[in-house]
Amino acid sequence: MAHFIPLHRDDPSKAPLVGNIKVTRQDWLNVATDILISDGIEQVKILPMSDRLGVSRSSFYWYFKTRQDLLDALLDHWEKTNTAALVAKAQAPSRTITQAVNQVFHCVVNPNIFSIPFDFAVRDWARRSDKVRAVLHASEDTRIAAIQAMFQRYEYTEIEALTRARILYYMQNGYNDADLQEPLETRMKMVPHYLYGFTGQHAADDEIKDFRAYCQAVQTGDTP
Repeated sequence: MAHFIPLHRDDPSKAPLVGNIKVTRQDWLNVATDILISDGIEQVKILPMSDRLGVSRSSFYWYFKTRQDLLDALLDHWEKTNTAALVAKAQAPSRTITQAVNQVFHCVVNPNIFSIPFDFAVRDWARRSDKVRAVLHASEDTRIAAIQAMFQRYEYTEIEALTRARILYYMQNGYNDADLQEPLETRMKMVPHYLYGFTGQHAADDEIKDFRAYCQAVQTGDTP
C-alpha cells in the first residue's frame, strides 16, 4: 500500500499557496508516484493526474516541459528519497555493528523515510526501460557500497563486508517481497537472531529495546 501524502493545499503544516497556484511541483510528483505504485508506469499520464489534482492540464506545464521530463523527475525523486535514506542510515553514527544494522532496518519499518512500494514500482518500471534499469542498478550499487562501508567501519575485511552487505540487502528485498504481514511482536522476537545472522555479533539488550521503541513510535505516528 502506498504511503499517502496530502496535497500541499490540504496540509496545515505547509505555507498557504499564493495567487493562482493550486498545486506545487511536489504535488505532481507525489501523485505520479502514487499512480506508478498503484497502476504502473504506463498509467502515469498528464490528464489522469490533472483530474486527481483538480487542476487544468495546462498547469502541468508550469513545472514540466513534457511527460518524459516528469518521468525523469520521478526517477530522480526516487533516488533522493529511498536511496538517499538508506545510505544515510548506513552512514549514521553507531556504537556497534548491530546498532548500525538496526538503523538500516529503520528503512524497512518507517514509510516516512523509505517507501517499499515505490522501490518495487521502480523495479517493475526497470523491466520496461533500459534507461531506468541502468539507474536502478547504479542505485543498488550505491546502497550496497554504503552497507559494505558500514561493515568495514567495524573491522570486517573488504570481502566479508561486501558479502554481508549483499546478504543483508538482497535478503531484505526478498523479505519485503514476501509481504508476510507479521505482527510487530513476531518480528521483534526474530530481530536478535537476524542481527546475529547478518553480523556474527550478539546485539545488546538496550539496542533491541531501542529498536522496539522505534518500531512502536512508527506505528503510533511519533517519528518523522
